[in-house]
Amino acid sequence: MRLQNLLIRSCFLSLLIGVAVSISGRAQEPLRIIAFGGHPDDCEVRAAGVASMWAAMGHKVKFVSLTNGDIGHYSMAGGPLALVRKAEIEDCADILGIEESIVLDIHDGELMPTLENRKIVARLIREWQADIVLAPRSNDYHPDHRYTAILVQDAAFMVTVPFFTPTVPRVEKNPVFLYYYDRFQKPYPFEPDVIVDIGSVGDQKYECMAALRSQFSDWNAWHGGYLDEVPEDEAARKAWIRERFEGWDANVANTYRELLVEYYGEERGSVIEFAEAFETSEYGSQPTREELKALFPFFDE
Repeated sequence: MRLQNLLIRSCFLSLLIGVAVSISGRAQEPLRIIAFGGHPDDCEVRAAGVASMWAAMGHKVKFVSLTNGDIGHYSMAGGPLALVRKAEIEDCADILGIEESIVLDIHDGELMPTLENRKIVARLIREWQADIVLAPRSNDYHPDHRYTAILVQDAAFMVTVPFFTPTVPRVEKNPVFLYYYDRFQKPYPFEPDVIVDIGSVGDQKYECMAALRSQFSDWNAWHGGYLDEVPEDEAARKAWIRERFEGWDANVANTYRELLVEYYGEERGSVIEFAEAFETSEYGSQPTREELKALFPFFDE
């Protein structure tokens, strides 16, 4: 009888250890993050910092541009420009250390919120088995940005439905969908739920911005009327790009300083210089503050 009890206890302990190992193993699995943008630079501008931080911790990050950027220039277009833009975002992926960065073969300025494109977005999320999906908000000046937002929102529930794109397994748990920071005020302003200090990966992010030369040193500068301000010397050009994007990320930190203090505490939060911020979408899983900290595992306890 005593031997039988010992055997039962041994089996029970083995079962408990097995369960603990299983739970621990799941907890240690890399997070899977997929980010969507309308053009080959949108993901990088809004999320290169956190992407680099996730990648450095072994998490899996994928960037997706829904158009190929083939008209965003003042002196070239079509296939040659699309190839340039693709090469630039691939350089960025190497700089950031992320798993993959892809460009869909849809013409710049022609993205539409069709059923076919909704299925493409849903398949990408399902194939990646994403824990986190990043995308723009739908109030934006550019139709490609707006329709990227709509397509991701329209896919947010459908990724859980077994017979929508049935050749790709559904996600077992709906991902957390988050919006990138933007400055648009109508119909309502961006309201962040999580904000991250990206100062430690500034070199990677701003090197990536400089690698997107056809966008930020050429097209944006020409369209904005300040092409003559872009330095010809390569080191000076990179410094000029860095200064511009540091200003963008400093504005995020200063605008949402109170949230930085909530996440990092008064001592550190009050002095953080550069940040990226994200708003939880009402679609998809609804994380608590503690769950957001687990998905963005960059905060000191």
